[in-house]
Amino acid sequence: MAADTRSGTGPRDRFRAQVRQEAKTAALLQLAEGGPEALSLNAIAKQLGMTGPALYRYFANRDSLLTDLVVDAYGDLASALARAAAEAGPADPAARLTGLVHAYRAWALAEPHRYRLLFRAPLQGYDAQAAGLVEASQPAMTVLLDAVGALAEPQPHVPRDAAAQFTKWRERHGFEDVPEAVAARSTLLWAHLHGIVALEIEGNFTSMGIDPSPLYEAEVAEFVRSL
Repeated sequence: MAADTRSGTGPRDRFRAQVRQEAKTAALLQLAEGGPEALSLNAIAKQLGMTGPALYRYFANRDSLLTDLVVDAYGDLASALARAAAEAGPADPAARLTGLVHAYRAWALAEPHRYRLLFRAPLQGYDAQAAGLVEASQPAMTVLLDAVGALAEPQPHVPRDAAAQFTKWRERHGFEDVPEAVAARSTLLWAHLHGIVALEIEGNFTSMGIDPSPLYEAEVAEFVRSL
């Protein structure tokens, strides 16, 4: 028993992992129904048949639970992008990038409450740019950088004032092998796509009577042509 506990596979560890997962599942339902403001550890504890103080043995506070949800969401998004890129295969870089950006939008539309967690501060005072969260975001960015790098020209133009900034960004996050131009173009593509997706999941296009799908497709096609 002692050996199992030390290895993290004993009954107590499995029970702890189960409770944490059930709490996160309940938290996601709260987020979907009422946003981050609706997140309540006491309500989650009651749903799980526990007391509030008991749940605090698994999550130090609401921010701790939120951080777990953000890290999980980044991981799921990265997995969705990587699957789409892999399905397209390396032989057709354009199809690889197109599949990836379609997966990005599909994930956001299927998980809007989780998408919002990633790209806006969920609560006042919550540090959405904490080092651990930035690190968790890197696998998704890596997939995008790889896909854009497979398409990009050897030395596409980078705005002069931006090159030094992307050099520092690459060094800080371990992307030294990625050219500044690829980093810059990947960031611009993500910014454009995020703009469309964010407006879509908030219903802005619906209120205008506009289907954003052709806009999204045009943005992707134009980006591929530019390279």
